[in-house]
Amino acid sequence: MSIFLVSNTGWLEELSRRSASGICSSSIGLPPQRRSDSTAPCGSAVSAKTQKWITLGRVSGVFGIKGWIKIESYTEPRANIVTYGVWTLRLRNAATAFEVEDGQGQGRSVAAKLRGIDDRERAREWVGAEIAVERERLPAIRGDEFYWTDLEGLEVRTTAGVALGKVDRLLATGANDVLVLDGPPERLIPFVVGPVVKSVDLAAGLIVVDWSPDY
Repeated sequence: MSIFLVSNTGWLEELSRRSASGICSSSIGLPPQRRSDSTAPCGSAVSAKTQKWITLGRVSGVFGIKGWIKIESYTEPRANIVTYGVWTLRLRNAATAFEVEDGQGQGRSVAAKLRGIDDRERAREWVGAEIAVERERLPAIRGDEFYWTDLEGLEVRTTAGVALGKVDRLLATGANDVLVLDGPPERLIPFVVGPVVKSVDLAAGLIVVDWSPDY
């Protein structure tokens, strides 16, 4: 059993390379304060109410004068973020879909060109935007593997049936990932399969752990 990565609040690790190009053949979006006269097959205005979104990174700056943007990527390798052919940029409580035309690693960040953003000023308007994709577009994983986002919100109980709380988020510590349970009190439980984590049942919304309620 293993977990790979994805939190709505950040880290995204061990993703297989996967291109989503072709989902939107043309996607031209404008910053939320403007009106767009162009529409995309998948819709340039995106509703977050009926879909689960995963944050893959954020727009951190502009690159060059031809509309390229700099990306702080949460994927590993960083450049994997450009293999998701359509991004939804979320800024000022609005979301707009863009097709990724091109992208490349650029030092510790990634540079990308989105269709419809063709100059530096237009690119600057999107600085600070979150980059999201739908949960269903993440690569398929085995039945004994889990995405972080799928563990968030699950109830955690001991082997004796004592409720410890729900998973608020996960932390990557290097040695192993850590479940952070909501409080009070807030609990930190290492995601170590076997000695600590006995089972994960996504359908039942339950993680069973060998853990003392006093910790």
